[in-house]
Amino acid sequence: MKLARFLHSLLALACLRTAFAMPPQAECLIPSKPGGAMDLTCKLAQQALHADTELKLSYLPGGVGAVAWHTMAAQRRSDANTLVTFSGGSVLNLALGKFGKADADDVRWVAAFGADYGMIAVRADSPWRTLGDLLKALKRDPKQVLIGMSGTVGSQDWIKMALLARLTGIDPRAMRFVALEGGGEQFIAMGAGHVQAVSGDTSEALLNAGDGKIRILAVLSEQRLPGRLAGVPTAREQGYDVVWPVIRGVWMAPDVREADYRRWVAAFVQMESRPEFAELRERAGLYPFSLTGDALTRYIKQSIDGYHRQAEQFKLLREP
Repeated sequence: MKLARFLHSLLALACLRTAFAMPPQAECLIPSKPGGAMDLTCKLAQQALHADTELKLSYLPGGVGAVAWHTMAAQRRSDANTLVTFSGGSVLNLALGKFGKADADDVRWVAAFGADYGMIAVRADSPWRTLGDLLKALKRDPKQVLIGMSGTVGSQDWIKMALLARLTGIDPRAMRFVALEGGGEQFIAMGAGHVQAVSGDTSEALLNAGDGKIRILAVLSEQRLPGRLAGVPTAREQGYDVVWPVIRGVWMAPDVREADYRRWVAAFVQMESRPEFAELRERAGLYPFSLTGDALTRYIKQSIDGYHRQAEQFKLLREP
């Protein structure tokens, strides 16, 4: 009897290990072109998960996330080995109906494992040295300043500038924006002189700040950020009370088996518990933010409600 119980225990343990074993290779799908924060998010997961699985990076830009969303929902609904990166901007687009009739329950939210903040930047040789300088120029003639952003009117980059403009007495719809696909393109466009300012995120700015060619005018955080951005004032410090945190993480297709979904949730919980993860996250320019599984799903739904309220302020919601 003892031998039988022992063998039964070994079998149960083997089954449990098999159920939660990571695949030897999986895919992280990036819904933008290389070089932006979406790319950075998948690369962080790739580095942090390397002991468990090899994560291959793929790019599927288009519609600021809409193409990747609909590809997974329509063609790869049961794909248990593909993660798709998302940001707070993806959730905003979902709230605004930019993914069609999709809603938060159409995918499975796995993990959010970092955050960064909105920021406003110009070229290092720009005449604008503070956020106030830029906003005064916009107030004098909003048509004379081209602002690069990821997405179109209603995107999170647009709303950041709209909130700042409204505090300055500028009609946000009077500003001129150039819609680009991801943070990498924004900084390329500014470097080439096609736009004079960028509304983006701190992680993207850090990717492009090393050569000294850009000047970050403000970070949209509650207080100054540590590390390389410690010398950059917040918008609040400069008299503009705008804060814009941006979470970053991954989701999966809707019909993934429960066991596979829980396997990935557990993998990210374990990933974030490792001592080296905090260092990897910091090197990626991200700040602590951790939610997985059901808790993340609740957070996403609450965020959508909040974005709806902001969208109503700017009359961005589509008529039913």
